[in-house]
Amino acid sequence: MELRHLRYFVTVARELHFSRAAAKLNIGQPPLSMQIRALEQELGVTLFERTRRRVFLTDAGRIFLARAEAILADVESAAHQARSVTGCESGELRIGFTTSSPFTSLLQQVLSAYRKRFAQVTLTLHEMPSSLQVQAIEQRQLDIGLVRRPEHIGPAPSVQFSVLSNEALVLVLHRDHPLAGRRTVAVRELRAERFILHPRGSGTAIHHKIVQMCERAGYTPTIVQEARESTTIVALAATGLGISILPAAIQCIQIDGVRYVRLSDPDAVSPLLLARRQDDPSPLVRAFVELCAEHAAH
Repeated sequence: MELRHLRYFVTVARELHFSRAAAKLNIGQPPLSMQIRALEQELGVTLFERTRRRVFLTDAGRIFLARAEAILADVESAAHQARSVTGCESGELRIGFTTSSPFTSLLQQVLSAYRKRFAQVTLTLHEMPSSLQVQAIEQRQLDIGLVRRPEHIGPAPSVQFSVLSNEALVLVLHRDHPLAGRRTVAVRELRAERFILHPRGSGTAIHHKIVQMCERAGYTPTIVQEARESTTIVALAATGLGISILPAAIQCIQIDGVRYVRLSDPDAVSPLLLARRQDDPSPLVRAFVELCAEHAAH
């Protein structure tokens, strides 16, 4: 006996009409009648008396109805309690992310899985630079942040960081650039290049990372243009205005005229980190963190 058999029986018992019950259950009348007969055979009793004009419960049917309704109520109560224990039955989760984060498969997978698992939870997404995300988390305006390089963001004692992935950085340049046909390029070879970067004061960690790599290679990059959006930087590089360095996930943006080349430098990576308040007891946050860890491990 399955729960659906009890639901079929209870619906027919309440309607005392097979056609109306079938319509409520969104199944055909013949299959419903067959399921009720199978239930009666399994129980070894007749639950309904059927005439051409009406359907009514037998004494055994009335007794069974009371118990079936109680069982279904207990099942619904148990399901409700199980959802309540997780604390993820409803609510809002506020998530910050950098401009390149949506291009990563990790974020796509986690958001999709979270929506499926906790359909009643509202996910509110905010695109903002890493430093602003950390401030928003400290000020309880965000619950979760997807950020880059916490050491550049400044002290944030109430915020906890965990590494989700170490994403490679790639060179972005025009297809006719002399380096466009190379398999890999070292940062030291970019000394004479003109760079297109995010603004220094925008709070993005990538700007700091690129300048740091260039300085380690012995020079300060020449910045000819700044743009806040990574997609804009790619589009400008496609015009030949200059080159840039961005997280590898940006390669899904295929603009005519642009090429992506791997950087050979060992430090040409940009960690994607999950940021949250250390004292946050929210089960919504805990569930998101667990999903991130689960998908990052694969």
